[in-house]
This record gives sequence, structure tokens and C-alpha cells, in this order.
Amino acid sequence: MAQDRERIEGGPAAGPDRPAEAAPERPDAAEGLRALAESMESAAGAANPLAQDPELVQDFLVEAREHLARIEACLLEIEQGVHTQETLHAAFRSFHTIKGLAGFLDYSVMQRVAHETETLLDLARNGKLVMRPAAVDVVLAAGDYLRSWLDAIEAAAAGRAAAAPPEPDALIARIEAAAAGGPEEAVAAPPADEPALQREAAAGPAEAPAAGAGRAGGDASLVKVDTAKLEYLVDMVGELVIAQTMLRHNPDFAQVKSPKLQRDIAHLTRVTGEVQKTAMAMRMVPVGHLFRRMTRLVRDLARKSGKQAELELHGEDVELDRTIVEELHDPLVHMLRNSMDHGLEAPAEREAAGKPAAGRIRLAASHQAGMIVIEISDDGRGLDRDRIFRKAVERGLVAADAKLSDAEVFHLIFEPGFSTAEQVTDVSGRGVGMDVVRKHINKLRGRIEIVSSGGSGTTFLLKVPLTLAIIDGLIVSVGGERFIVPIFAVREMFKASPEQVFTVEGRGEMVMVRGRLLPLVRLAAKLGVAPRSEDPCDGLVIVGESGSRVFCLLVDELAGKQEVVIKSLGPAFREVRGFAGGAILGDGRVGLILDLAAVAGEAGAVLRN
Repeated sequence: MAQDRERIEGGPAAGPDRPAEAAPERPDAAEGLRALAESMESAAGAANPLAQDPELVQDFLVEAREHLARIEACLLEIEQGVHTQETLHAAFRSFHTIKGLAGFLDYSVMQRVAHETETLLDLARNGKLVMRPAAVDVVLAAGDYLRSWLDAIEAAAAGRAAAAPPEPDALIARIEAAAAGGPEEAVAAPPADEPALQREAAAGPAEAPAAGAGRAGGDASLVKVDTAKLEYLVDMVGELVIAQTMLRHNPDFAQVKSPKLQRDIAHLTRVTGEVQKTAMAMRMVPVGHLFRRMTRLVRDLARKSGKQAELELHGEDVELDRTIVEELHDPLVHMLRNSMDHGLEAPAEREAAGKPAAGRIRLAASHQAGMIVIEISDDGRGLDRDRIFRKAVERGLVAADAKLSDAEVFHLIFEPGFSTAEQVTDVSGRGVGMDVVRKHINKLRGRIEIVSSGGSGTTFLLKVPLTLAIIDGLIVSVGGERFIVPIFAVREMFKASPEQVFTVEGRGEMVMVRGRLLPLVRLAAKLGVAPRSEDPCDGLVIVGESGSRVFCLLVDELAGKQEVVIKSLGPAFREVRGFAGGAILGDGRVGLILDLAAVAGEAGAVLRN
């Protein structure tokens, strides 16, 4: 923001520092910002040219959201009693910064709310007020109100209709009431004789005791890059990799006998690979930011339900593709709401069962076999197998005499509309949340595993790929065509013998795999391609999985394995089912990436872990 102020004072000079493409693309953006400024009761805001500069406003939005995230983390530490005096100072400084930035752009309502909240925190950090839960609540409410203004400003900057949030009079009255505490309610600082190491342990191994203070000198080594530019860079690196692969597989190049040219091409391959790794790393972000957002959710749900819960975070430094982190937000919200509402018992019930009154929810991330595993576990009552099965029978999902494993029964909770709740609450009970979870994880090309024990709790494992931009694929041939099967969806491959292939009445062709009959899906028939042979024993059987189902896919042969850059098929083929995208193969031809969920359809047995 400081650099933007200096640039504006000097005038909007043209040149490389202010390229033409940085100008607003939507002519109605400035008008939307002007209208929103007028709603802030500030005549200056309506006339202030700074508040109508989309580039400057975007910088303000980014910086203010960072401060609000820091404030929320500090307040939650304060409420849990694992903070130091620096935590209060950090929250105070963030509100002070937001107040200054809002005043710079004449966002008077935001400035007023930030000022009142800053006054409350100043009392606390000077030992004149204790930050009890009621005071924490009102500061969090102030942060939420400021965030609602940021959402409105962002919508206006994008040229969308933006309704101003309601007047903050009631909120400011709450802030003033909280600040009216007497000097006898002094903040209890940590005892002087308490070891500092003990306080650090209480804060957790991924967190410093002075959380929110920021890393010393860390900002100087960071550069903020526009997301669109980063995505374009990654796309161009992908094109570079494709071009290098095509060159290496060019038949004319294979006839060249020059050792120097061979060395040069090998060097180009190495450099291209390093550039690709670096570009992909730029898309990677730690999941810690997403995890810490869940802390506020658990806290609010516990207050609303009257339950007690402690959220443990592990593996916050594990990195994922930014797109995947964004897509994981909704599944995590639904999973944590499910754990709070269905998993954890009420304090009295827990104590009667010999458990601590406060439940424990664990949110962890780790690497496993090229995938990222997100674990959501609780020490609650666990899944009731019999109850889930009865509900599934009532809804006609399974037959009453069906013989299902525990994993098969547990996966029924992901069916649309399925719920075991006796009554609908504002937290859960409509049978929507878990279905949303499965759809999101399938979209990310991931899978879900469940482990549960009655009375001991439940663990959900969400397994997702590191990135959506590149996949390892098996290139398979069907007739004269080639397709790409994502390796993450492949369990095994084999040549079927006549003794393994069956035709079951009402169920079609089946293949015996490790003592279990799995449906056979002929890829040639699904895609309308003539296979080399109709005999399944002449082809290759791929045991694939999609979501919670497993099946056999019949192809002619395996043509190879290749890491491919995923390309969208574009709007013209958006409605074509069976394909997740396309990729350029080594010889320059296009290979279509199969969407196994659409190819298999309803075929497949429920996945067993």
C-alpha cells in the first residue's frame, strides 16, 4: 500500500510499472466503487479518486484480509489462554492498520468500527480490561463486519451489484459496552516463574508463542504476484514441456547420430524439468491457512451446540496446489460440522462414558504414496453401523438381506439425502453435507476412506492429488485410438484367463478379481470404437476405482506411461461425458483423458479398503 501511495502522489505515470493491461477491464467497476463509497456516509469518499482506483482497491482488499485472518488467529489464542502479551499487541496493530488503510481511502464506516475495536484492545493490552469470552465475541463480530464490507467492495470493484452492509450502530454499542469494564479487571499476565518453554508447548509445535506477530524480515523476501499472471506462466511452462517432449520423440531426431546434439537435448530436458518443478511449486501453498480458518468454525459450533471441543492441527506446513486448497474448504466445513453434531457427545454424556467433557477433533495433513491425506478424526461416539444400514434399507438404497462390509455400510452416508438425524438442526440433518463432500473430492480426483469404532470415534481420510495441472497417466489403445487413464484411479492390471470371466444374469459380464466378482466395462463399447478383438482374454483388464466404486475396464493394450499436462476441452465439448480433458502426447497427437466415473456409470461394486 505504501508503494501505491507514493505512486499516486507522483501521478499515474505510464510505462512498465503501470502497463496498459492493469487498467480496469469493466467500465462499470469505477461506478460501483463510487456508489459504495457514497453509502459510507462520506462525501469525501464519493469524490476521492483513490477509492475509485480498482488497482489500489484490490491492494487494500488483499492487505485487509490478511490482517483480519491474523486478528482471528490471535483472538482464538487469547480465548484459549495460550497467548502472550505480544498476541494482544499484534491484534491491536492489525486493527490500527485497517483503520489507517480505510481512512486513506475514505471508507469512513470501516474506519469507525476499526477505531472503536482498537480502543477496546488498547484497554486490554494496557491491563485495564480482561479479554473474557464476551469481549472476544464482540471483537470477532467486528472482524466479521469489516469482512462483510470487504466483500461488498470486492463485488463493486468487479462490476457486480454490491449492497452495503447494515449500519454498525448496534455493533459499536456492543464494543463500547465491552470496553466499559473497570480497571479491577486487569489482564492476567503469565506468572513470572512459569517456564517460557511450557508456554511454547501450550501454543503447539507449528505455532510460535507470539502468533500473529509475523516473521522478522519475512515480508522483505516475499513478492505478491497477480494470480492470472501466475496461471499464465504455469500454462506456458506446460507448453514448453509439451514442445520439449515432442522434440525428443520426433522420429527425425532419432536418426541424428551427433553426440553433441544428443547431449544438448538431454540438457534441455533437464532444464525444462527443473523449470516445470519450480513453476508448479509456485502454485503450492501450505494447508495451514485453511486449517486455521477451521478453528473459528469449531469454536462457533461448540458455542452454538453447548458442547466442548478442542481442535488439534497437524501438518500445517504440507503444501498443496492452490486450487485444491480452495476446493477443500467446503468439504472440511461439512466434515467438521458432521463431527460436532453427530460425532461428539454432550459433556454430560461424555463424562458418563468415562471421557473428558471436552471432545477432541484432529485435523491433519500428510504425504502418502504421492497423494496428500487430509485426516478429520474425533473421539466421539463413532458411526452406528446398524443404524446406518436400517436407514439405507428404509430409503431403498440396499436390500434388507444385503451382506455389506463395514466400509460399504459407512460409505452409504455419502448418498444424496442420507441422514440418521432424528431432527433437522441449523447445523446438520438434511443429508446434504456429506454428499457435497463426495462430489468435491471426486472433482479433485480423490477418494475417501472411513475408519470408525463404536464409542471411540471416527476417522475420515480424504486422499487428493498434489496438483490438478499435471497427472501421471497410462496410455491405452482401443482399436486405432489412444486414451489416457489417470494412474491414481488404477488399482492393478492383468490379462484375464477364461476361468476369470463370467456372465451373470441381470448383471452382465463380470471378472473374478482376488476372490470377488467385479463388473466388466468394455471401453470400446462405451466410446463406440471397434476393438481389435471381442474376446476379453485378448485384451488388458484394468481394475479402476471412482469415488466409492471399483470395476474392471477392458482395453486392447497398454501403450505406455507418461506425465501429461491437462488441457481443457473447451466449451464446445463441455457436455461430452466420459472425458476429463485432453493432453498432448509425445508424438504430438492429442490423447483424451478418461473420466472413469462417467465411463463406468453405475457399474462397480462398493469399494472395500
